[in-house]
Amino acid sequence: MKLSELLSNNEYPGRGIALGLTPDGKRSAAVYFIMGRSVDSRNRVFLPEPDGIRTEAFDPSRLEDPSLIIYHPVRQVGRGLIVTNGDQTDTVRDFLERGETWEQALRTREFEPDGPNWTPRISGLLSPDGSYKLSILRAADAAGTACRRNFFEYPGQAGLGHFIHTYETNGNPLPTFSGEPRPVEIGSDLDAFAEEIWNSLNPENKISLFVRFTDLETGEARQRIFNKNQ
Repeated sequence: MKLSELLSNNEYPGRGIALGLTPDGKRSAAVYFIMGRSVDSRNRVFLPEPDGIRTEAFDPSRLEDPSLIIYHPVRQVGRGLIVTNGDQTDTVRDFLERGETWEQALRTREFEPDGPNWTPRISGLLSPDGSYKLSILRAADAAGTACRRNFFEYPGQAGLGHFIHTYETNGNPLPTFSGEPRPVEIGSDLDAFAEEIWNSLNPENKISLFVRFTDLETGEARQRIFNKNQ
C-alpha cells in the first residue's frame, strides 16, 4: 500500500517514520513527519543541520514548554542515519559512537511521560547497505507503570519500506500505535514522493515533513523539508 493512502485515511497518526529502498534498489529512503493538536506542538518547524534536522519554535514568544517537542529527529552517524520522534536520537548516537548497539541505547529509554496518552517513542536506524531497524517503546498498561520495547529488523528490498507512527488515530486519550510496522511502497522520484506524502497529511494537524534519498554506492543524499509554518 502507498504511504499516502495510509495517511489520507488517518486524521491523526501523530509522528511517523518510514524507512526503505527506492524501486531501483539503489537508494535508501527516510521519511519523518510531525503533527500536532496543541499550540506548542503546532508552533514548530524543521530546520536543516549539518548532520540532519532539528525542530524549532516558529514563534519563540509563544513557546510554553520545550520538553518533548524540541529535539533533533534526524542525525547521521558515519553513513548511517538515525530517525526518531524525540531526544532518544542523541541517546542512540552516543551509544553507537561508543561501539554499543541501538538496542542497548533504547533499553535505557521508555515512552514519553505525558499520561494519559503515554506517547510511544518510535525510532529508526538506516544502514549504509539499505537494511534498517525500527523500534517502538510503548506503555504496558493504561497507568503507564511499565514499558514494552519492540524491535524490528528488515533486510532492505527494492520498492519496499516500513512505516511506524505514534497513534492509531485521533482520540482522548490518544490510542497508541498497535502491532508491527506497516509495509509501504517507496516512490522512485524524491520530489513526487515527498509531495504526495505532504499532501496526504491532514491539513489541520500536519506541521512538518522530512524526506531523504541516499545513494547506497556513493552516500550522496538529497532531501526535502516541508513546513506548514513559513
